[in-house]
Amino acid sequence: MKSIRKAIFPVAGNGTRFLPVTKAMPKELLPIIDKPLIQYAVEEVVSAGIDTLIFVTGRNKRAIEDHFDRNTELENILYKNGKNDQVNMIKNILPSGVECIFVRQPEQLGLGDAILCAERAIGGEDFIVSLADDYLMPEGETVISDLLHAYKKNGQSQLSVMKIDGPEISNYGVVNPKPNSNNIQGIIEKPSFNEAPSNLATLGRYVLTADIFDMLRVSEPGFGGEIQLTDSINKLAQLGNVDMQVFKGERFDCGHVKGYLQANMQTAKNLGIID
Repeated sequence: MKSIRKAIFPVAGNGTRFLPVTKAMPKELLPIIDKPLIQYAVEEVVSAGIDTLIFVTGRNKRAIEDHFDRNTELENILYKNGKNDQVNMIKNILPSGVECIFVRQPEQLGLGDAILCAERAIGGEDFIVSLADDYLMPEGETVISDLLHAYKKNGQSQLSVMKIDGPEISNYGVVNPKPNSNNIQGIIEKPSFNEAPSNLATLGRYVLTADIFDMLRVSEPGFGGEIQLTDSINKLAQLGNVDMQVFKGERFDCGHVKGYLQANMQTAKNLGIID
């Protein structure tokens, strides 16, 4: 089994919940203290040994490409002013040897469509999907490392899930696990509290095998013409090829203003910036 080398970051969304700031600025560059959301997601996969980052972008997302590119003019200004620490900081946003690929999603037609846009760049390999909106503080190793360890044992697709008790579960995709097993039968999107098959909600971290593309290509578009990743994962799950790994730690949904503010507050406390 080959090691996974590639990760997809779907970043084409408009971020309308954060207007007007996202009118001209990508939501993924909103900062948690002094570092943008997307950088945390990138650091997580790079620390797990991933060396090819595939960003599926849309209009007004050029700033993401600029963030991960060198800015020699700024480096020279900082260097001349004796700010060597800051020079090193911005030079090392990406370690040497890590490649960035930017792929355009012409229309926002769902997460499944975004992943399909990256198929050529994936080149038939198994891969990671990371959604930067989910800002995670794990108790132990990173979620991506946990998923990769599980993947190396059996070569199957892996989902990260988190226990959520109470009616809030209806806001998430909820897995239907097989009894006494990490294997899942499928995912139900936003079920009512009484109809939820478990208290395990999906997070925005996945390891997916390349055969997911076979499912995505024939997936029927749903509401608004969108192709949902969940539908294709469910097809793999019916074959017994999808496992879940339970996340332990704190999760902040930075796709919403409340979760974004909570993430900043908790990070500031962890760094000793505030009490």
